[in-house]
Amino acid sequence: MATGLPVDSIAVEGGKSVVDEVIWVVGDEAILKSDVEAMRKQAEEEGTRWKGDPDCAIPEQLAVQKLYLHQAAIDSIEVTDAEISADVEQYLDYWTNLAGSREKLEEYKKATISQLRNELRDALRDRKTMQKMREQLVKDITVSPAEVRRYFKDLPADSIPFVPTEVEVQILTQMPRIEPEEINRVKDELREYTDRVNKGEASFATLARLYSEDPGTARRGGELDYTGRGMLDPAFAAVAFNLTDPKTVSKIVESEFGYHIIQLIDKRGDKVKVRHILRKPQVSSDAMTKAMERLDSIRTDIVDGKFTFEAGASVISDDKDTRNNYGLMANVMDGARTSKFRMQDLPSEVARAVEKMEIGDVSAPFEMIDGKGKTVCAIVKLKNRVNGHKATITEDFQVMKDVVLNKRREEVLHEWVVDKIKSTYVRINDKYKNCDFEYQGWIR
Repeated sequence: MATGLPVDSIAVEGGKSVVDEVIWVVGDEAILKSDVEAMRKQAEEEGTRWKGDPDCAIPEQLAVQKLYLHQAAIDSIEVTDAEISADVEQYLDYWTNLAGSREKLEEYKKATISQLRNELRDALRDRKTMQKMREQLVKDITVSPAEVRRYFKDLPADSIPFVPTEVEVQILTQMPRIEPEEINRVKDELREYTDRVNKGEASFATLARLYSEDPGTARRGGELDYTGRGMLDPAFAAVAFNLTDPKTVSKIVESEFGYHIIQLIDKRGDKVKVRHILRKPQVSSDAMTKAMERLDSIRTDIVDGKFTFEAGASVISDDKDTRNNYGLMANVMDGARTSKFRMQDLPSEVARAVEKMEIGDVSAPFEMIDGKGKTVCAIVKLKNRVNGHKATITEDFQVMKDVVLNKRREEVLHEWVVDKIKSTYVRINDKYKNCDFEYQGWIR
């Protein structure tokens, strides 16, 4: 079967011709030596370790990726920009922290932030597509309780999974009062930005990059990709979905995150694409002190038995996410909600507070940043703690079931790759034919 692909391709780098060798062909897709080197460099930056010889493992992984992406195209599995934008920004933040600044990052990567963002978007789209494809292939895999018991029955003790310490925490918060003068200051700033856009003195995107306090969108000129109404703050969504003219800047909108102005980019079906600028009123030290004093008084009443923590969390707390559940914090893991947290999964301020507490203790008041990015005052109660231990069927069945389920899924995926290789054209450079590959069938 001919692919029409050359053995070598020519790239231009710094004005010089550089030979970039085709080392594998999978179907009608080529894997270049430069692809391998790029993945090797990325792995080094992320601290990834390869099983076996990287010179063999890296091209094999790239080849497996081609198989998944090809099947995803057949099955019409797609990934939207909205699904990967947060991951792109997380990577940029990680790289920026390593480099020391955005300027140093651009110098090290020899590319602008905009170019890096585009490259990351493409790479992460492929990664997310492969993840969806893998999930599709194993979505119907299940294991029975009997299979779990059989798997662990004769397993050596040192192979039994270790369950880290888990805690259940209740929280009661107070939002410091923001003075009207501070709210007016923020609104005046937003009115000034609107005026500058209307007068043509600056673009909305430029002002968003300079002044917006939403770290997830400011770098993109305030841009939120196509988003459904249900994914947005209700007040924000009500204004965003009513915009009709891309040249118009919205009125000032108050949300749980702060105050916004919004500009329409496009509408597509039941989704909207907008830019926004977020400004957050600052809490004064006097307001913070008063909130801490109020919480200290609430804690005293709880400790003295005047009312329970649960009652206070239900009636007094400003935390809408936990108020209806007696203050019990919820953790989302693998798409499922649970009240159990590993210490590293708690907000850092909460983790520090509960680290040395006994079950039933109520902490002293402390400051923290909530999920909306706002500074609040909080007290917490340690509802339960289960110290780290070797998993047991009676106490940790779900943990042990997940181990067996993941093993079964990996077996199914391995079998799928081996079968896919059999029906796919593969050509490998001779120098890779002595490799000890993870999957059988590459060499024919």
